[in-house]
Amino acid sequence: MTDEFQIDIPASFMALYLPPGKIKPTLGLRALAARYELCEDLANLLTEKAANLQFTLGITEELVLAQFKAGLLTEPAVVSPEEAHWVVCRLAELLQWPMVQRVRADE
Repeated sequence: MTDEFQIDIPASFMALYLPPGKIKPTLGLRALAARYELCEDLANLLTEKAANLQFTLGITEELVLAQFKAGLLTEPAVVSPEEAHWVVCRLAELLQWPMVQRVRADE
């Protein structure tokens, strides 16, 4: 990492852009960092809304996460399906909710 580029991209996000058997991401470092920042910001922005939705509707964390993933994939989608999955996983992590099998599965 150079002095001009201070962002630490987690391996879980980097893996979205690593083809099987390769070590170089399909995006350049700046583009990859921009995509990561967008996804991380989305996850952080959705935490309060997700917690409120779960509390006010009395639905399970699984259902909240599934609904948010579906919303992220609604056209015009801002994120790719892989990024949407990452955002939902990060959202669950931020809220300390368990990731369930249904949300983990690629839909």
